[in-house]
Amino acid sequence: MVEFVSLVVVLVVPLTYLILTVFEIQRASFAATSAAREAARLFVTAPSSGEADVRARQAAAIALADHGMSAGPGAVTVSCSSDPCLTPGASVRVRFRTSVPLPLVPGFISDLVPARVSIQADHTQVVDRYAPLRP
Repeated sequence: MVEFVSLVVVLVVPLTYLILTVFEIQRASFAATSAAREAARLFVTAPSSGEADVRARQAAAIALADHGMSAGPGAVTVSCSSDPCLTPGASVRVRFRTSVPLPLVPGFISDLVPARVSIQADHTQVVDRYAPLRP
């Protein structure tokens, strides 16, 4: 009986932690991909470049909220292949970056060693070639 309990503690506890960590990283990866994709889609369909940036950030925030996450400042960046961004046929690239803390790691340990995993997602969307030129 003692051998069974010690075996469970030695094998099951680390395995459970590994599974929790993988799930947390996968959740963040899905959220990042979804945020980048939706931000790019709403950016290219906006009526103006000024509104496009606001719509892209709002779309990313909504997509992240669906996965139980929030975007920090500077998490969403938009780059364009032409100026203005909404030129027909131009491509718009949205990059989302975040970092995920490892689960159950206390703050004093994360201050000493890196206890975060960086997540990045990119999505490129092409502005409709037949759309009118928008400011």
